[in-house]
Amino acid sequence: MGFTCGIVGLPNVGKSTLFNAITSAGAAVANYPFCTIDPNVGVVAVPDRRLTRLTEIYQPARIVPTTLEFLDIAGLVRGASKGEGLGNQFLSHIRTVDSIAHVVRCFDDSNIIHIDAAVDPKRDIEIVETELILRDIETIDRKHSEAEKHAKTGDKKARDEAAFYPRVRDHLGAGRLARYFTTSHDDEKLWLRDLHLLTNKPVMYICNVHEKHDSAETGYSNQVRDIAAKESAKVVVISAEVEAEIAEFPEAERGIFLQELGLRESGLSQLIREGYDLLQLITFFTVNPKELHAWTIQKGTTAISAAGVIHTDFEKGFIRAEILKYSDLDRLGSEHAVKEAGLLHVHGREYVVEDGDIMFVRFNV
Repeated sequence: MGFTCGIVGLPNVGKSTLFNAITSAGAAVANYPFCTIDPNVGVVAVPDRRLTRLTEIYQPARIVPTTLEFLDIAGLVRGASKGEGLGNQFLSHIRTVDSIAHVVRCFDDSNIIHIDAAVDPKRDIEIVETELILRDIETIDRKHSEAEKHAKTGDKKARDEAAFYPRVRDHLGAGRLARYFTTSHDDEKLWLRDLHLLTNKPVMYICNVHEKHDSAETGYSNQVRDIAAKESAKVVVISAEVEAEIAEFPEAERGIFLQELGLRESGLSQLIREGYDLLQLITFFTVNPKELHAWTIQKGTTAISAAGVIHTDFEKGFIRAEILKYSDLDRLGSEHAVKEAGLLHVHGREYVVEDGDIMFVRFNV
């Protein structure tokens, strides 16, 4: 699995339309709030042109791309942290995702009701963030109460932990998100991580615009960009309507349709690319006559840990990793040619795997 992304936002911002387009999972779409009751789950193959080239070279019997899982979560409203609307369900589902794709309405359309009558991206973002903050404060209060009981035993570390939670609470109470809270030592990092706070999730903003957005809609998108710049967050501008049209074309014809629209890539490709960057993910490959397999790992992952992603036995009995660079293989056209050029690299367990590496694990169990 590549990563899990929760698609969130207010009702009627285009979440389910976008979800349908990029996953073809058939989530219900309707012009009223709470159309999505349970999170719809869709798994999509991550587009990667390198797989096409590697397939040409190796002719494997089977190709396994890495995947991205999307959760389309019910629209949020004011008071969700107190159970308004479908708030409790919404907030519990968010805890399970690796990242959040926050869809923001950046288009005017009198035929589609806005829950607050008028389009205002800044206000809409603040509503969602406020509800997440309020729920996180409840989480911290519960944890603080538990920590205070342990602190009564006199243990210094327990006292330090009990004193830590009010600092996080004050940070959130000032309207700041947990991911911008500064920890001072490893114990605090651990305590913060174990809270699983909603506002500690990496966020990417998706500006949903019309196919041909006008100056007003550009202004809406710029509001989102200004907010994202302050948070060092990612922004992707997508038309859910266009993505729905793209999804109806056979895959071989989608590139032509994108060219006609003046687009270099689909919204899905943008979303995945920015998502990988947001979570610091890379892809490496394994290949044999039976299977070409793409794997997703965090940047900085060592060879032995990457081997464990493939199979636990590979990690337990790891001897070495033999690495081909994709650029060399693409340029020279065959594994044999790469080896003849002396470009097969042999590494030990501490080698840090790079994006595009083709890895052959040698192990013994």
